[in-house]
Amino acid sequence: MFSVTRLGAIVWLALALLLALDVQAAPIGSSKVAEQRQELSASYRQALDRLAEWCDEQRLKPEAKRVRRWALPSDPLKIVIPLIPATREALPADATAAQRDSFARFSALRQQQASELFKLAQAAAAERQATTAYELVHLALREDPDHAAARRILGYVREGDAWLTPYEVDKAAGKQVWDDRFGWLLRDRLPRYERGERFNRGRWVSAEEDARLSRDIASGWNVVTEHFAIRTNSSLAEGARVARRLEELYRGWRQLFVLYYASEADVARWLAGGPVKLGPPRRADVSLYRTRDEYNAALVKDEPNISRSTGYYRAEARRSFFYSAAPDEPTDDTAMIHEATHQLFSEWRHSRATVGEGANFWIVEGVACYLESLTEHDGYLTVGGRDSQRLVDAEHRLRGNQFYVPLAELTAMGREPFQRHANLPQLYSQSAGLTHFLMHSGGGRYRDALVDYMIAIYTGRDTTITLREATGVGYEELDRQYRAFIEALPR
Repeated sequence: MFSVTRLGAIVWLALALLLALDVQAAPIGSSKVAEQRQELSASYRQALDRLAEWCDEQRLKPEAKRVRRWALPSDPLKIVIPLIPATREALPADATAAQRDSFARFSALRQQQASELFKLAQAAAAERQATTAYELVHLALREDPDHAAARRILGYVREGDAWLTPYEVDKAAGKQVWDDRFGWLLRDRLPRYERGERFNRGRWVSAEEDARLSRDIASGWNVVTEHFAIRTNSSLAEGARVARRLEELYRGWRQLFVLYYASEADVARWLAGGPVKLGPPRRADVSLYRTRDEYNAALVKDEPNISRSTGYYRAEARRSFFYSAAPDEPTDDTAMIHEATHQLFSEWRHSRATVGEGANFWIVEGVACYLESLTEHDGYLTVGGRDSQRLVDAEHRLRGNQFYVPLAELTAMGREPFQRHANLPQLYSQSAGLTHFLMHSGGGRYRDALVDYMIAIYTGRDTTITLREATGVGYEELDRQYRAFIEALPR
């Protein structure tokens, strides 16, 4: 077996062959990339442990604690999405000699890991494992935020000491800054906002007057980010919070489903140093109402059953609709994540409006349920997991209630038969469980097949046997594998 550090020449030759040949993709985990990744992760954890022990010897307790917590969770039921900082962290000016030494050792260790991860990403791309390759690029940037090749692949450009997207470059050129309370603002306006003033319709007013003027959603606040445009009459702070949460969803979705908007050859070309071209930027429209009553009143004409929903994506309008929690209710973004997932799949490539109308509707809902598990941690996000409520429900209904609709029958259901099913909650649970299975079973062996399946559905090229064709496995065997997947879940 080749070590990661000796992959160079082989990787470049394989990448060249990949770009020249049109061959069928191998499932994730069919090569030694997964094994090499496990070995690299294990050796890195050992190196971190040794560094933490050295920090202990130097009586650097905060540094030792940080090093021990640095390694990402290793969970076959979770996928990690790093939150990449714009700049590499720096030592404080008053750092001691021991702290500087610790920082240098930690930085060197991380840079070496980033280099190895990027080489492994190239190896994965050469073996037509584009999803794995793209994931490894993100992980490399977590270790070394200044890894230029990885930054280029993800669309960043360097501006001084920071790495920014072209959108952020334009904002900086316009002297704007992002604030989690207010969204994007001109830098010189931020102090006045912090003092309680607001700029509304060309003049400065109090925050109270601003809220009064924005009480109706037609004249509400506009919070615009790189990928979302939110109109709300809830509050400016709530609009900014929702915008930040939706941008997190976009980051996760972009990493998980790279093959939905790019091809395997594209990813291989990026990793070989080729140009990254994804077309013009897109932005999704969102309406966020202050109350459920306003949400119901605004949408009941187009959707008579809107009062039964907690969020709604209307494909014909290319807009998602949500409402804020009441003051005495906890914030719950589950419905927002669910519906915005529908929006991303619908709008990030040309798709039909009536998705899953004739068949295969289950996966449209299953993927949205799966992404409800998006969870923020310190410096990264996770999707999936044994503690995902949808997976817990799927397990309970299969093991406890023995509820299961065979895939041959489930894939034949279009939207209306699915939504009118007598056991709709159970169908949603099963759809979520099956999506977890396709994303995680066998180290993700069906993950790319799932994306192929989604593309066929959203572009209207699907039939009742599309999933079978995408996975290369018959429905009865997939039924059996799903049951085995659920039975193997830790209690």
